[in-house]
Amino acid sequence: MEFSFTLKYQLSGDDCNLDELVERLGAAGCDDALVGIGQPGRIALEFTREADNARAALISALTDVKHAVPTSRLIEAAPDFVGLTDVAELIGMSRQNLRKLMVSYSTSFPVPVHEGSAAIWHLADVLGWLQAKGGYGLEQTIIEVSKATKQINVAKEARLLTPEIQREMYALVA
Repeated sequence: MEFSFTLKYQLSGDDCNLDELVERLGAAGCDDALVGIGQPGRIALEFTREADNARAALISALTDVKHAVPTSRLIEAAPDFVGLTDVAELIGMSRQNLRKLMVSYSTSFPVPVHEGSAAIWHLADVLGWLQAKGGYGLEQTIIEVSKATKQINVAKEARLLTPEIQREMYALVA
């Protein structure tokens, strides 16, 4: 199957030559990615990768990037963090209709990971909720990719926790 996703990285000072960086990425197996270099010190790789499943596609891409740019740091795997507009566009619904669903089913709609002037959810949570409700034509590949990117982002952040906090939080949220 073919899976589409984006990996965003922070680069070290040693990786400033972007032409050389693109060459290294291609040689390491990232020739199935579009390379975005909009922000200084950052790079975004938009992959369309063949694999048996989304997890395998993401892990192979992460491995290839690590080989090409070992000093890079993963910022985010996408699609994962989304607002209502992002989800609405993805599933072919208006933002207003999705908001109406969120308000109508406020006790079962997924809890956002950030709530402020703009709320942000894990895409996998919202798609899983929509899938359980039924009646929405959701692509299985995007569901699979969103679950895998969520796990990668959660794992990336969890490794920053001290062992003490890990134990305490596990006891509180389990």
